[in-house]
Amino acid sequence: MWLFNSSIGRKVVMSVTGISLILFLTFHCCMNIVALFDGNAYNMICKMLGANWYAVVATLGLAGLAVAHIVYAFILTAQNRSARGDNRYAVATTVNAGKVEWASKNMLVLGIIIVLGLCLHLANFWYKMMFAELAHTTMGFDPTDGYGIMVYTFSQPLYVVLYVIWIVALWFHLTHGFWSSLQTLGLSGKTWFCRWKVIGFAYATLLALGFLAVILTFYFKSVLCCATC
Repeated sequence: MWLFNSSIGRKVVMSVTGISLILFLTFHCCMNIVALFDGNAYNMICKMLGANWYAVVATLGLAGLAVAHIVYAFILTAQNRSARGDNRYAVATTVNAGKVEWASKNMLVLGIIIVLGLCLHLANFWYKMMFAELAHTTMGFDPTDGYGIMVYTFSQPLYVVLYVIWIVALWFHLTHGFWSSLQTLGLSGKTWFCRWKVIGFAYATLLALGFLAVILTFYFKSVLCCATC
């Protein structure tokens, strides 16, 4: 099948899975922001997305998208290095100088950082919540108290630093991946090329700021709490 056997097909798979993951990140960011205003409301969302059959199915589907995106990223990177030397990304497009140009040349490195951050995130949240519910254990936390787990995780300075690095890497990755995916799908002509780059930059920035706002707010709350104790 051309989607899996041809270079263009693999780029299409990368683009579709990438856009799907961006949509999930958008939902996840909005969900996290709820925690800034109401911990009980956040826990209600966590309960709805807990160890229910539909949530488990959705998680497996999301995992499939992530694995496909990662595997094809490595395949395309290997092909690009073999064919074009230093060009490290699937879409061979000249990018203006600046942060996006740096991101386009270091997508593999950014991807590795993102995968490591994902593993950390799964260990801190998915393992202690959905997995703990499925395994009927606690892992030291109440698996239904996502808010409490968030408060604990983001009160740890080391985790905060690692998460910030992860989000920054994700931002760089998205600033290039957003418009690149649309270009691969044929949605970026001469007129829309620059527009999609601006939109992608703004979208990635809003997502990153949303995640960082949650992380840093919980961290500084913990610092203030300790200072007043």
